[in-house]
Formats: sequence, structure tokens, C-alpha cells
Amino acid sequence: MTTLSNKTHKAFTELPIVDISLLFSENESNRAVTAKILDKAAREVGFFYLKGHQIPPDLINNLKEVVKEYFDQDEEDKMSSYIGLSKNHSGYVPIGEEGFYSTEAKKPDLKEAYDIGPNSPSLMARFEKEAKIQWPKNEKFKQGVQAYYDAMLELSRVLFEGFALALKLPEDTFTKHLSQPPSQLRLIHYFDNPDAKETDSGIGAHTDYEFFTILLPTAPGLQVLNGANEWINVPLVDDCFVINIGDMMELISNGQYVATSHRVRQVKEERYSFPFFSSLDYDTVVAPIADFVAVNETSSYEPLICGDHLLAQTIQTFRYLQKKAEQGDVNLPDNSRSLLSFGQAAIKEG
Repeated sequence: MTTLSNKTHKAFTELPIVDISLLFSENESNRAVTAKILDKAAREVGFFYLKGHQIPPDLINNLKEVVKEYFDQDEEDKMSSYIGLSKNHSGYVPIGEEGFYSTEAKKPDLKEAYDIGPNSPSLMARFEKEAKIQWPKNEKFKQGVQAYYDAMLELSRVLFEGFALALKLPEDTFTKHLSQPPSQLRLIHYFDNPDAKETDSGIGAHTDYEFFTILLPTAPGLQVLNGANEWINVPLVDDCFVINIGDMMELISNGQYVATSHRVRQVKEERYSFPFFSSLDYDTVVAPIADFVAVNETSSYEPLICGDHLLAQTIQTFRYLQKKAEQGDVNLPDNSRSLLSFGQAAIKEG
């Protein structure tokens, strides 16, 4: 028998705001208060605004400035750092590189990006033991992006502790597996389209592969699927990040928290989006925690190696990696899951 409890979201019409200021408190009871609010938002919606994060505004403003300058370059200059030239999946991602197309429109997502992760061990550690991040020849860009990446890594540590408390687990349940995670930062540029229609895709419906995502958007366009199967617009809220639950958190919580499907649509104005995908160490075995599986019941979730899941999903979405797979230079890990195998859509099919 499979337990399916708590695997639905409410028919929300807006995202809740969660202030995590008290997660920085040395008082455990203060942290527990915030954890309870965090639990409600993760359980009922799977998406929420995050305030009280303590990330300096100057750091954010500098990131926006250096990223805009980068994407304003000629295509030839950007392609000199093409992600397919890297050994650790870092670099420029041109339009059409990602094969995760909109299932409705059957055409490439209308965006370009720059991806970075850790130097080593990286997402490609199975195939490249020693690799460095591919940076463009722009020291200002490198410094600004690296500083933001490091800040997100620290914020994700605080959130991992908060989610552990929210799930009534020891506070270090996740952070003891947070030595050198292959967490990724994407710098995404959506092209302006004043005549954009509802069917025009910035990025198609999907769930995120990791435990959770810390998102900083600069313009509207994000939509989230609620429990009534309705797409809800996510407007900007000053001084807030947007957090969403990913595949690995759904798995480890046995569906207590469900990865929420989301997409980007009707991007009428130029839009930048900076998602930080929070992961645990590559070799972490992710399986439903026993406390969340009822006696005499069997979970529908099978254990996965954290980094292998991220790698498998990435190979299935990037064209340069698909070509490498065809040539035998990379291969899908054992027990790889197909795309869209978590979240509301997967639960309904199951």
C-alpha cells in the first residue's frame, strides 16, 4: 500500500510571505516559531515570498548591473564562453540550447542564460574530476556573480536548517550533507516582447530538480500552478526572494512537501531572473525519511543519489550534453528519472 497523504496544494490565489528573521536568532524557540510558518507555506503552497533574508541590497544591485552588461554584448562575444566548451557545465546558454520546450508551443523557450556552480566537485564530477568554472574575460562580472553565489550558499544553509525544524527533524539533518554541494546559479535573460500572448513561453511548465530554489526576478512573468489546477501570477514584492520546493524535498519528505509546477509567460518587458538551486552534496542518498512513511505502508518514492538526479535531468535538457551522450562521452546515471517525474502532474498520473 502506498501512502499519498498531503500530496496536494490548496487552491491558493496568491503566495504567502514568510519572514525568516528569527531563523538567524540564537534562541531555538524563536527559530521554531518561524519554522512553523515555513512549514505551512511549504505544505499548502510549495511557493512563497521570503523576507528577512539579510542579503545586502548593494550585492543584489551589483549583480543586476554586471549581468545586464554581460547580456548587452554581441552574440559572438557571449558565445566565446559557450557552456558546451566547459568541462563542468558552466557558461553561456544561447536561445534554443535547452531542450526543455514548452509542451504547448513546441518551440524553444525565449531566453538566454549564464550558468555557474562550484569549481569542484561539480555537477559533471562523474566525468570530469578536476574542472574550473568557465568565466568570461570580465573580472567585474566574475566578482559580482561569485559574491552573490556565495551569499546564496549561506542563505540556503539557513533555510536547510529551517526546513529541518519545519519537518520536526534535527536541525542539522540537511546541513551535515552540505560540505561541497553542486548547487547552481542561473543568470537568465528573457527577451522583451510587447506583443506577447499567453501562449508565448519564457520557460515551459516544470518543477525544479533540487531541494528548493531561491529566486530573484526583476519583472513579472512567473506563474505557479495551484491545487485547483489554475495558473496564478506571481507579482514582484519589494525586498523579497521567491522560494519554491523542488524534487528532492518532495522525495525526502515523502510528499509532505510537493514540488510546485511553474512557468514563465507573457514576458512583455525585458526580464532577468536569478534562480539559485539549493542542493546537498553530490553523493547524498535521498530517500523518504522513515518518520513520514506510515507503519505497514510503502512509499511510492525510490531512493536517488542527489547529484545523479540533477545530472540526469540536466543531460536530458541540454543539447550539448545530449550530443555528448550520443558520442558516449557522458551517460545517464543508473535509475535516472524522466523529466516531470515529480510535482502535481506526476502525482496525478500515479
